[in-house]
Amino acid sequence: MSRRVVVVGHGMVGARFVEEVRRRDPDGERVTLTVLGAESRPAYNRVLLSTVLAGGLQPAMAALPDVDGIALHTGVAATALDRTARVVHAGDGTTHPYDELVLATGCRAWLPPVDGLADVGDRDVPARGVSLFRDLDDCERILDAAVPGARIAVVGGGLLGVEAARGLAGRGVAVTLVHPCTHLMERQLDAGAGDVLATALRGLGVDVRCGVGAKAWDPETGLDCDDGSRIAADHVVVAAGVRANTGLAADAGLAVDRGILVDDRLATGDGRVHALGDCAQHVGAPGGLVQSGWEQAVVLADLLTGTDPAARYRGTRPVTRLKARGIDLAALGDPTAGDEELRVSDPRRGRYGVLALREDRVVGAVLMGLPDAAAMITGLYDSGAPAPEDRLALLLGRALPGEASPATDPGRMPGSAVVCRCNSVTKNALVTAWRAGAHDVDALSRRTRAATGCGSCRDVVCGIRDWLADIDPPQESAA
Repeated sequence: MSRRVVVVGHGMVGARFVEEVRRRDPDGERVTLTVLGAESRPAYNRVLLSTVLAGGLQPAMAALPDVDGIALHTGVAATALDRTARVVHAGDGTTHPYDELVLATGCRAWLPPVDGLADVGDRDVPARGVSLFRDLDDCERILDAAVPGARIAVVGGGLLGVEAARGLAGRGVAVTLVHPCTHLMERQLDAGAGDVLATALRGLGVDVRCGVGAKAWDPETGLDCDDGSRIAADHVVVAAGVRANTGLAADAGLAVDRGILVDDRLATGDGRVHALGDCAQHVGAPGGLVQSGWEQAVVLADLLTGTDPAARYRGTRPVTRLKARGIDLAALGDPTAGDEELRVSDPRRGRYGVLALREDRVVGAVLMGLPDAAAMITGLYDSGAPAPEDRLALLLGRALPGEASPATDPGRMPGSAVVCRCNSVTKNALVTAWRAGAHDVDALSRRTRAATGCGSCRDVVCGIRDWLADIDPPQESAA
């Protein structure tokens, strides 16, 4: 008998979970899927929001593929869980019984307690002239404000704030980025890297002000800051962090902290209720990375379809990529965790690198303006292979042949090397797809999902495609 699985949330992780279930159970013989999505839109790729903001994609192009064989209810929010009766109550008055419940409710953008940013009647609603940066509706509001000659202040210098500022500057908008911390992206970068990033953004037209917090917003006068300055702005974009959507779980008596607490089976304290992605809190899951949510989706799909009853989520090795035209930045692992450290800085040319190793293995790195080094070092980090003896050459992207397996040379890349971190696609998976008939980049992406996340791996996928075309050219069918 088919098990009734209800999924609350139709974002990137919820959509990936139902896709993984249908890959294992295409005819619904084992699992019947019902999905409740609070947004009126079908699922889309939030990772691409900054590209939409920069003008590189139309909003419709961020849509994720439809999944057949599910009962999808868009624009319908879950309002309550009855764990005793195993029923989900929805805002449209419907009820949805379940055998297994999956919470993929994600996060909501946070409005900091700054005078004037929130609507007077609702603390969670932005005031006039203020936009959050979390979903496609936010993007469209920001684009409406980003007219020629507009002046926009971005509050928050984390990853999303930097991406938003760069995207708006690329549209010719006068952008001022204010960040209360002493350097940008402090969760991923040290002060040196943050300073180089700020210099690069200034070179692209962004007025970066670190150590400056927003104090008050008035659409008539602009944004007042805590250093006494005033930014003449027509609009404010807030990218000051997120909070997990845990209210539904907490109201149902499930344990929550910064997220909904789950174990290695992605189960809550109620074994029939599971949580995935940004709303879930697992000891091995770094916050804010879609890769961890997608890896969790694979594990839970294995478990709930019975494909692999031993499947467990053991954590995700964090790699952060900044998606901003003209800036190449990667941060991985913990650059402070090594017993050996190398550091180079060339701020005038926008280059900076920190490499941390422990017992000859890469444990952390920050790499800006060093794409060859980023490819090689990320490959070593993923594989756990020993680093080459010439550490400086590695940090500069010039490791000697035979000592490393750079992603820039697909022939020397190990088959187990992860090409697309967002989707956990290895070189071997791309080779298998090629041999199955996927002979161009779009076909490889459709077959494996490589380059459908943040898109930063597309050049590597192109390189592997070219390499395969040379060593294993497609065979023409006989006439």
